[in-house]
Amino acid sequence: MSPTNSPLKLNTSLSSNDTATEAIAQQHNSGLTFDSTQPPEQSLIDACVHCGFCLPTCPSYRVIGKENDSPRGRIYLMDAINKGEAPLSPTSIKHFDSCLGCLACTTACPSGVQYDKLISSVRPHIQRNYSRARPQNAIRQLILSLFPYPDRIRLLLTPLALYQKLGISKLVQSTGLLKRLSPNLAAMESLLPPVTASCFSDNLPEEIPAQGEKRYRVGMILGCVQRVFFSGVNEATARVLSANGCEIVVPRSQGCCSALPEHQGETQQAQALARQMIDSFEDTGVDYVIINAAGCGHTLKEYGHILADDPAYAERAQAFASKVRDVQEFLAEVGLSAKLHPLQTDPLVAVYQDACHLLHGQKISRQPRQLLEQIPGLTLREPMDAALCCGSAGVYNMLQPEIAEELGQMKATSLTNTSAALIASSNPGCSLQIKQALEKQGKTIDLKHPMQLLDLSIRQVKLK
Repeated sequence: MSPTNSPLKLNTSLSSNDTATEAIAQQHNSGLTFDSTQPPEQSLIDACVHCGFCLPTCPSYRVIGKENDSPRGRIYLMDAINKGEAPLSPTSIKHFDSCLGCLACTTACPSGVQYDKLISSVRPHIQRNYSRARPQNAIRQLILSLFPYPDRIRLLLTPLALYQKLGISKLVQSTGLLKRLSPNLAAMESLLPPVTASCFSDNLPEEIPAQGEKRYRVGMILGCVQRVFFSGVNEATARVLSANGCEIVVPRSQGCCSALPEHQGETQQAQALARQMIDSFEDTGVDYVIINAAGCGHTLKEYGHILADDPAYAERAQAFASKVRDVQEFLAEVGLSAKLHPLQTDPLVAVYQDACHLLHGQKISRQPRQLLEQIPGLTLREPMDAALCCGSAGVYNMLQPEIAEELGQMKATSLTNTSAALIASSNPGCSLQIKQALEKQGKTIDLKHPMQLLDLSIRQVKLK
């Protein structure tokens, strides 16, 4: 597929299902448009020259194959809605909802179109002005009221542990009944990681001393799903930082980074969580704030934008964001001081999986590879189509499970085609998505966070 400069005509034709949906929705949502609160900036819309370089990089376009489900097509929709030439209707919203927010288009765009700012400005308008169907509203509310709050997730851990232990999960998945009743809930259930004893509480102390000479004092963010289901990654991260001369502060009052509500257009919830995070690290005297999850890191660096209109927090948000570093970005910047050892007796071939909000959102690509390549005996291979999203995209794989599943299969195939014995992945959502895709393909391959690999290498622990 090659970029095209041919004039684009917006596809406004509807399928029979779209027509029925449109007719019902127009009774409740007729004449809707973007409201006056920060609509998409016309100057940003006009920056798009419609070259089409974004099309082959866009995961939703790759799967759906429709112009309206591409960045270029969505920009045309924004333009038409802005000018009152098209309504903010169920059909247009469906095309906005199909966007994963992976930001691959911003990397590919030769004109520097800020699609990330455009789509992030559209989503709050949808949330404020449009009523989705009840099942969709219910699943979104469940996700937004549960996932950003680790304590709420932990309230469900005991019944979830029994659900898995008694084999009910395997039975539900084998019958396919839940998928027929609710594809969204079925996707959520299938992605549930194993519930273990470590899920029930935070295992890191509030302060962790540096090993050897203290080089930096850093704050560490635990995440939401990360701290519950991937506590081992946090523990490995803390050990790596400590071994490399970092004194670590882990404030108990920290909560969600606000990535999930921010990406879903829930502005007030995102702002409240961002304020809580800033408050948690205030007066800790840290040189940097470290995060080991790609999606969280991208949002943390956007706090200046999220709280730009808050007079009490605008400057504090900018100051906080300036200290945020992805852990791989930080370690590559300051250098490793701890000695690394081989992970196994034989040479190890691994493949690094680029998380979208690390690669496209934070422009971090070389740093993780530089760190991993310092491990003796480890060789990295590069997958084909490395920049294509795996389909996780926050909670996209629960809201748009069919598209996400196809993307997951593409990513799993791309990674395993390298014949690597191990996958390194820097984001919990990506890890869950890829593991699920590998299982469906009947493939078994170890998957670890780069910090887990560095931790094992420092402690001279061999891979099992």
